[in-house]
Amino acid sequence: MSQQAFESIVLSYPAPTPEQSRDFMLAKLHYHADAWDVAEDLRAGVRTLVVIDTRSAEAYSAGHVPGAISFPHRTMDAASTARLDRSKTYVCYCDGIGCNGSTKGAYKLAALGFSVKELLGGLDFWKRDGHPVATGAAPGSLRPEDLIGCEC
Repeated sequence: MSQQAFESIVLSYPAPTPEQSRDFMLAKLHYHADAWDVAEDLRAGVRTLVVIDTRSAEAYSAGHVPGAISFPHRTMDAASTARLDRSKTYVCYCDGIGCNGSTKGAYKLAALGFSVKELLGGLDFWKRDGHPVATGAAPGSLRPEDLIGCEC
């Protein structure tokens, strides 16, 4: 088969221009965060973001991102979000790519006027990247000073 006779399935929809790709990729970065970057910010104690577990309270207790707060997306409304700080950015997550709880939570928060991002791959990708998981009702922490126990 000659090179000319073969048509690419991938290129049956031509690639965008470099400028279009740049703009699209930048837009994606505005909407999503990955587990590594979130972990780094949690370890550093970045106070301008809050990680939200949008799953049920039971799922949260079974295992969650250390430092995340439990706020099931089904309970999000104007009344339940009234005490949230509107100056912060909220990073929502759920189980992973087979779950859309993080999308629902991020949508609800954005519709209520909050800045949001979605954690790519949710708790599944968090674990795959080797990050620790906290259990129980308490948020836990990734900050080194919170992990060192004094044995004085």
